[in-house]
Amino acid sequence: MISVGDKLPEATLTRLGAEGPEAVAIQDLAKGRKLAIFAVPGAFTPTCHSAHVPSFIRTKDQFAAKGVDEIICISGNDPFVMKAWGEATGATEAGITMLADAECSFTDAIGMRFDAPPAGLIGRSKRYAMIVEDGEVKILHLEESPGTCEVSAGEGLLDAL
Repeated sequence: MISVGDKLPEATLTRLGAEGPEAVAIQDLAKGRKLAIFAVPGAFTPTCHSAHVPSFIRTKDQFAAKGVDEIICISGNDPFVMKAWGEATGATEAGITMLADAECSFTDAIGMRFDAPPAGLIGRSKRYAMIVEDGEVKILHLEESPGTCEVSAGEGLLDAL
């Protein structure tokens, strides 16, 4: 599992652009920038929808004041779902970047894969949040339970900055 001091691995995520799905290299987003990255088990799932995303919408300006260039939400959904979810939650309007990890490549590479077959969740992410500076993990908060959003919430990550 990725740890503080590690560099982000090379991985490609996807977002929905004007022309359709676009590949996004996470290391390109991170180069020379300070990012707040949080990941959720699934778009539209209860804790992710009602707690995790709203916590970063509430704290977006405070992250910016602390030098965070971009807040990124990652989920194992496809880019069409991530676009719809960003619109439904107000995350897109707030300026939060919604990235899909449908193949679970980034999530697998950092050791955060989560599977819960009874709930229909396969190839998903554990719930976490991290601060990354120039590709290096500076702060990492991992939740012990996928249904909990405390240390990985916007406020929890902000308090660690």
